[in-house]
This record gives sequence, C-alpha cells and structure tokens, in this order.
Amino acid sequence: MTVGYVMLCHTALDRAAQVARFWAEAGCPVVIHVDARVSDKAFASFGRVLGDLANVSFSRRYRCEWGTWSLVAASLAASEQLIARHPEARHVYLASGSCLPLRPAQDLADYLAKRPDTDFIESVTTEEVGWTMGGLDIERFTLRFPFSWKRQRWIFDRYVDLQRRLKIRRRMPAGLVPHLGSQWWCLSRATLKAILEDPERPAIDRFFRRVWIPDESYFQTLVRQHSRKVESRSLTLFKFDYEGKPHIFYDDHLQLLRRSDCFVARKIWPNAERLYRSFLEPQEGVQIRAEPQPGKIDRLFSKAVERRQRGRPGLYMQSRFPRRDHENGKTSSQYSVFQGFAELFDDFPGWLTRATGVGRVHGHLFAPEGVEFAGGERLANGALTADASLRDYNPQAFLTNLIWNTRGERQCFQFGPRDHQGVDWFMATDPNAQISVISGAWSVPLFRSDLPFATVRAEAARLQRIETRYLEILRSMYVKARVRIWTMSDFIENPMEPLQAIVDEISPRAARRLTEPPQMVDLTGFGRFLQNLRNEGMKPTLMGDFPVNGDPRIAAPRGRRPYLVQ
Repeated sequence: MTVGYVMLCHTALDRAAQVARFWAEAGCPVVIHVDARVSDKAFASFGRVLGDLANVSFSRRYRCEWGTWSLVAASLAASEQLIARHPEARHVYLASGSCLPLRPAQDLADYLAKRPDTDFIESVTTEEVGWTMGGLDIERFTLRFPFSWKRQRWIFDRYVDLQRRLKIRRRMPAGLVPHLGSQWWCLSRATLKAILEDPERPAIDRFFRRVWIPDESYFQTLVRQHSRKVESRSLTLFKFDYEGKPHIFYDDHLQLLRRSDCFVARKIWPNAERLYRSFLEPQEGVQIRAEPQPGKIDRLFSKAVERRQRGRPGLYMQSRFPRRDHENGKTSSQYSVFQGFAELFDDFPGWLTRATGVGRVHGHLFAPEGVEFAGGERLANGALTADASLRDYNPQAFLTNLIWNTRGERQCFQFGPRDHQGVDWFMATDPNAQISVISGAWSVPLFRSDLPFATVRAEAARLQRIETRYLEILRSMYVKARVRIWTMSDFIENPMEPLQAIVDEISPRAARRLTEPPQMVDLTGFGRFLQNLRNEGMKPTLMGDFPVNGDPRIAAPRGRRPYLVQ
C-alpha cells in the first residue's frame, strides 16, 4: 500500500515536474491536472519531461478559476482517475503545483499506515470559522454565485445585493451540513471512493456549482457523511496573511520549514533554488518520525503579521501612512519638550546638556526662522534639513523622523507660542512626550527687547492667545504625555526643585544632584513691564503675580512661625 498524489498545476510547470518525479520515483502514483489555460505547447513539454514515469498520468483538463466549481471538477476528475488506475493507493493526497514535500515520501506512507481509516481534512461548521473573507459564510450556500468574483466583480456584488433584498435562500441537499476548511486534504481510499460513488452526487454537484469557493466546502462537507474518522487538520503547511493571501516561502525559510516537521508545504516561490535542492535531493541517514507540528512556527508568523499590520513603534511606512490614531506609537522613543526655559535662563540647552550628560538638546525646532538643531547644525540624521518650509510641509512627520533617526539618543528641544503649532495635539497625545511648561515666559524676550511698546503689546496679546490655547490642550482629557506646568512666578520662587525633577526624569540612573543652577536672566523691572501692559489695555494672565517694583527673583523673606516655650 502507498499514497497517491493528485496535483493541480497551472504555472511553474518545471517545478511541478520536479515534485511529481520526487513522489513517482518513491513508488507513489501521481495524477496531474493541468489548467486548460496552459498552452498546448507548454503542456506537451510538461508531458515529455515526465514521459519516462509509468506511474504518472494526466487527467481531463478544466479551465480553472479561483472561487468557482472548476477547481472541484478538476480535483474530482483526477481523483476518479487515480482511484480507478491505482488500487494500491491507500490514501489520496491533494497538492498544488507550488507545493514542496518537506520529508521523504516513505515518512508520509508510514504515518498514514498507522492511521488507515483517518481522513485529514480541515472541516468545521460555518459558525466556527473565523477566517472567511468578504462577510460571506453561510451565505456561500444560501445564495447563488453564477458570476466570477475576480472578472465580474461589479455584477457579482450587485447580484448578491439583489438576492439579499429578495430574501432568496437555497436549500442544502438533504442530510448535508455545510462545513468549510482548507482545500488541501489527504483522504483515505474508502472515504474518497464513497464520495465519488455517492448516489446523490449529481444533485450534490448541481448544488455546489453555484456555491462560492466550493473547493473550500465540497469535500469538507461530504467527508462528514462518509468518513469513519475525521482529523480536522491539513497535513500541508500553509499560512495566510491578514488579507487572506497565502504566504510565500523563500530560500531564507529553509530552517523554518525544517522545524515544522510537516510533510508538505505551500506556497513555494518558483525560484527558491535552495529549498527545492534541499528537500528534493536524497538525504542519506535522515529519518524524521516526529508528528507534524505547524504550531512551532505559528508564533513567528503571528509576529510577522503583527509587524506588517502595526510596524515598529514610531516608524511610518507607505503601507500604513497616514492612518490617524492607528499607528503603533506616534514616536519611537521618549523625548522632552521645554516651553519657557530658554527664555528664562541664559544658555539653557548648554546647561541641560551638562546637567544630564545624555541626549541632544536642541533649540526651537519649530521656530519660524528655521530649525535650531543642537550645535547650530544645518543637517540632522536622516537628511533632515533646517529649512522651515520643508519642515512645515508636514511638521508631525518631521518630529517623528527626527525621533526615529536618532533612536538610542534622547532628544530635547524648546517649544513656544512663537513656533509652528502644527505639533501641539500630536505631542500632547504622545505617551513618549514629556512636556514642561513655564507659562508666560514668552514675555521675557519682549520685556528685554527695544521694540516700540505698541508693537510689544500687540505681540504679547497674540502670544498669550496661542499659549492659552496650548495650555487648554495640555489639560485636556485626551492628553497622554507627561505634562508639568508652572506659572512663571511660581517657578522663579523655587526653581531648583522642578529643575531637579526634570534632570532625574531625563537621566534616572545617574542620580545627579544639581550643584550648578542655570543662570537666570535679569528680571529687574519685569513687574513694571507687566503693569505697563495692563495700563495699555492688555491683561497678562499667564505669568502669575509679580511685584510692580524690584527684582522678582529675590523672594520676600518668610516670617518665622511662632512657638511656645514652657
């Protein structure tokens, strides 16, 4: 007793010939169906290549098309021929021309000899199938599908809609319960013969001629009527992606396929020379008696599908961009944003670099004049330029590219109401962002400028409106960033505590205690400046309370708390 193989071929006939010869030379009968769309010249050449093998024959040819009855008709014709001509075949294995045996033919024969009455075919009820595509599960059987889904998609969809509106429902032939599963099966001779000789087969065939994708349901349904024992799984290793398209195996999948211990795999790339050479050439002394375990590689495929769908955190690819709020992380790593610090302290970027000892501290990346990269550079990693017009074309992409291109190195930069605001919501909803704001500090450069006061007043009103809106964003319920906000007066009263918290957050392992505070700018007269703004009709509200006279950096002495001596 041996195993007979039915092969459905339509392309890469040279590879199909190699596989057919592999099985035939191992003593296995092979019946090949070649798609009628293959030219007569190619078919004749295919036949000549295998002409020296007496146990290889060709069945009646059908013009096959995905999703139609033709694939079932081709499988039935080849199966009938194999059953009639080769009584020694105890099991019949359905394979495609793109399948590749991963183990010697004798391994499969021995495996099936221990299970003579078992049929290996994925066969589950429609309610339990989660992989059906297009919303058609039980409707595959209750509606009619006379049109090609690939060639006549418009009329296919319209006809389905029409049948739904008219509430058309076909009846299954008596006694049949619809089942679905992979079309690649291995059936015992008894079961396959019972299906082929079923007295109700003419009526069953007529019904399935108008079922959608009948090759995934015909044998899967009928085997439940005639089989003694069904093992609801395929012996063929196959994988599908999230779109329902088959994964293709290449040369670099060699070790992966070996670990699966499966008998056959599909779908193999025709130019995978290493795979065909490794598995089809005789291997002396190699014996694999392990149970096929496709689950060994399921985890890898699951990770691959997840990577394809979600990508790496913070990496935007053409296939996934733009999809707002569907990205796998807005940015790839943590970064810090400082608002008001560079205005309140002299050379704050330089001080922060010395204090933390990590990362790169930029100026205002979104300044209207251009990008202020650290060290005055004009070009950053990934060919990001300091040109404002290029940055402003897509400021969010500019930020994500900067973080991605410099991953492994923490990025810190200044931000303020003068800057381009196209990243305000983006940063606020990014869990990787750490935003520290000294509200009202934008007024310090105006206070120190020599501009006419009317110009200063107008600019102060504009910047206050912008920052007020930004603070509303940072206090929104949708914020995911780590946000800290101080008014300018509160920060000046005790600057070391918040600065220490910032340093600890950027370099938590360093445990650096601040000994050198940054040099704060001279704010003498700042209270009078704010009062002058009020006198001119503009009400500053974001700075906090400042005395009209004196240096606000000098805190008022706190009185001692009285205590009682007994």
